[in-house]
Amino acid sequence: MARVTQVYSIDEVARRIGESLDLIEIVSWNDDNIDYGEMIRVYNGTDESLVTFTERGIESLQELLADLRTWEGGIHQFLIGEQCDPDVIETIMEHEKNT
Repeated sequence: MARVTQVYSIDEVARRIGESLDLIEIVSWNDDNIDYGEMIRVYNGTDESLVTFTERGIESLQELLADLRTWEGGIHQFLIGEQCDPDVIETIMEHEKNT
């Protein structure tokens, strides 16, 4: 099995796949949303960590988002289930309309 030699920051992933950074951040709150080992947290000694994705992690993210969009209520219902701030939901849903 090949070892991962590069990962992509969450910002770069959002740019590459044309998704809302806010949405990807919410998805990344739960490690179970992405295939095990394909989302990597980088700790830098502060209280914050940098979320990164492998190539397969990006594919897994895209698959999850495509699946969420087939749910009744779609992304909106997912965000409500994640108990997101209403302002964040509004921002993400505005991005959804524009894509």
